[in-house]
Amino acid sequence: MAWIGSMARHSRRASFGVVGSIPLLRLGQTMDEMVSVCLRRATAEDIEVIAALHVESWRQHYRGAYADEFLDGAAPAERLAVWTERLTAPSSSRFTIVAEADGVVVGFAHVILDEDPTLGAVLQNLHVKTDAQRQGVGSGLVAEAARVVHACDPGLGLHVWVREENTQARAFYEARGGVLAGRKLGGPFADGSEAPVLCLAWREASG
Repeated sequence: MAWIGSMARHSRRASFGVVGSIPLLRLGQTMDEMVSVCLRRATAEDIEVIAALHVESWRQHYRGAYADEFLDGAAPAERLAVWTERLTAPSSSRFTIVAEADGVVVGFAHVILDEDPTLGAVLQNLHVKTDAQRQGVGSGLVAEAARVVHACDPGLGLHVWVREENTQARAFYEARGGVLAGRKLGGPFADGSEAPVLCLAWREASG
């Protein structure tokens, strides 16, 4: 299975600028009103908005999977701490991409390189704002994550773990070429729970 996109670069350090754009047509808009979504590397200035979007997405998709008392209580502070650590202590072994429309962050992806000796890099987080879903933002973030991983190491694979009950997420990744590669008991998650998770994987880059 080939990667989504390719780039002939062999540095182990991810390189970013404004890395691409996606045309976004929101409900009620005409084709002439399409918004261009910029893909770029996340910075420390994005900490609060990414943390808030992460919690918003959890509350939308993980209600019933994560404990309500966590989602409605400690989740904002927990995510703020996680994203503060990630974006104030940059590492060449991980990267975060944000999708931005009209100056507003509408989605993000976080990847850790060399997470697994067999499966390679892991797409640890992928979240898109509700009003920007089903419009190509998630697909664009996955494609850009694959491009950056390939730029770091053309032979490195990419995989993602999803909760087994999250059939929507599994269908999303399978529609983009992800192949079922494993199952295990995942966790503890942010709320302290454990649950079965499935691995969807893409083979090494080609092209």
